[in-house]
Amino acid sequence: MIRELKTLLAVASEGTFSAAGDKIGLTQSAISAQMQRLEAEVGHDLFDRAGRTARLNDRGHQMVGQAEQLIRMYSDLCAGKLGTPTSFRFSIGSIASAQSHLLPEAIARFHRQFPEVRTRLVPGLSMDLAQLVDAGELEMAIVIRPPFSLHSDLRWTTLAQEPFRLIVPRDAPDIGWRELLMTLPFIRYDRASLAGRQVDRFLRREHMAVRDVCEADELDALIRLVALGLGASLVPQTMRNRRWPAAVRVIDLEEDTFHRDIGLVHRSKRNMNEASRALAHLITDAYGAVPPEA
Repeated sequence: MIRELKTLLAVASEGTFSAAGDKIGLTQSAISAQMQRLEAEVGHDLFDRAGRTARLNDRGHQMVGQAEQLIRMYSDLCAGKLGTPTSFRFSIGSIASAQSHLLPEAIARFHRQFPEVRTRLVPGLSMDLAQLVDAGELEMAIVIRPPFSLHSDLRWTTLAQEPFRLIVPRDAPDIGWRELLMTLPFIRYDRASLAGRQVDRFLRREHMAVRDVCEADELDALIRLVALGLGASLVPQTMRNRRWPAAVRVIDLEEDTFHRDIGLVHRSKRNMNEASRALAHLITDAYGAVPPEA
């Protein structure tokens, strides 16, 4: 609740959710979500709302005074543990395929530069993670580029572009990729994920009627199922998957190849602290990408 109380003080100081967001580096929707959580926690409304306007009510003003005392006590408590400023923690979101490759290298380098900071790696689907960054629950996240525009306060930094490949069992017939998709059972990327939606759009665009046998979200599971001879699948060739299992044959879709963009969703540099900016640069360095812009 400390974070929500600090946000309440920013709203009281700046007058509006929007102005408070500009001050502490959160979107207006993130401020609103935090205040709703605080109201649910304390059991009563702190704001009088009319349309898009929210003003502190009497209970809210009373809560501001109590929040100042609580935050001061909390700061004194943390600082008094070792007589030095307290460490802090922030959370980083990541899709599964990015967690075990370049991201750990960036995090390890980050902790050598900022030993006082604790990090938490949060897994999830791309759209969920992007929403958590917008809500202020995550500092940043590595995701597949969403098919919609990000909130104006958020930024996108491209890390990699991954082409989709058709993978089939090694002993599959030596025929064209279209015939293979029409002939073999199809192991489908979960349509709840952005990658799965890309696959679905590609199949519909190419008028391909496949015979689904299994649907999964985990990339390693899809590849393993193909290696075990269950069927064919359309999967992205990630930077980690430069070498495929011996039991899998990889087929290039050539001029019909489609891609997914992997990138970092984060707040603008002016709304990031020194540690966050450093981690964003370390992640882009690990991928060999252009560092985030302002």
